[in-house]
Amino acid sequence: TGYDIEIVEAHHRHKVDAPSGTALKMGEVIADALGRDLKDCAVYERYGHTGERDPSTIGFATIRGGDIVGDHTVLFAGTGERIEISHKSSSRAGYAQGSLRAVRFLAGRKSGLYDMFDVLGLR
Repeated sequence: TGYDIEIVEAHHRHKVDAPSGTALKMGEVIADALGRDLKDCAVYERYGHTGERDPSTIGFATIRGGDIVGDHTVLFAGTGERIEISHKSSSRAGYAQGSLRAVRFLAGRKSGLYDMFDVLGLR
């Protein structure tokens, strides 16, 4: 792509999974768009790695601290420029609204497996 791709996410100190499900989903969507499998191109840690960065990888960085509700940034780093797409949550109210929307979506539906793409009408 000509850009190195990194996903940086931050959450409160009590979050137990790392990287977050949202960060992993972002990586999956980007990998799919590039015709790659995230399992083959994800790098979750660079400690002890030597040498140049493999340009086909998608890197993940995880921060845990304080009361951060949720911050996610996708960084496309090129030569002489970088593009950053960020979302920062300052309240859990948005998550509660999404949960209510999901409940309303499920009301009266047949049993089955649904995800937020279904809830948001993105399929």
